[in-house]
Amino acid sequence: MANVAVSLDSELRMSREAYRQWVEEQPGGRFERVEGVVVAIAPERASHVDTKSLAWLTLRRAVAAASLRCHVYADGMTVEVGDSDFEPDVVVRCGPPLPPDAIVVPDPVIVVEVLSPRTQSNDLTRKLAAYFQLPSVRHYLIFWADRPRAIHHRRRDDSRGIETRIVTEGEIALEPPGISIALADIYAG
Repeated sequence: MANVAVSLDSELRMSREAYRQWVEEQPGGRFERVEGVVVAIAPERASHVDTKSLAWLTLRRAVAAASLRCHVYADGMTVEVGDSDFEPDVVVRCGPPLPPDAIVVPDPVIVVEVLSPRTQSNDLTRKLAAYFQLPSVRHYLIFWADRPRAIHHRRRDDSRGIETRIVTEGEIALEPPGISIALADIYAG
């Protein structure tokens, strides 16, 4: 497949297989496939990178402190949902390790997105609905990049819906897998 320039004004539809091949051939840039349509991911602001890095570090430390058999993946792993291929900012998966050449997390427990101006609408709506289509997802955390605020969506224990909580201080309990993180650690510095 030849390289194809992606314009934000054009709509490029692809199957998952064609998309994977196409992404491998791109000389640069980052992309997601949303309902079959390739979407370019804009360059990130410093506050976005800091927030997602601290979210990764905080979750990794919590998993290690609890001695859980979980892995915390930084930005770059794919979560496939229906006809979409998302690249969350952080993904937590529990169980045996994925193969070293894996690019997909098939069964995430925690998915994290940091809001940016261009993706905010999708993160708050489309991705919320999509991530909870995966039976393994128990928590979807959305962090603001510019201020200490998070939305914690949690699958109810009885699997009969999603509970949502806005957090501006304190702890976020993530059960399962059995960890808790402090919002202050995500916004340290």
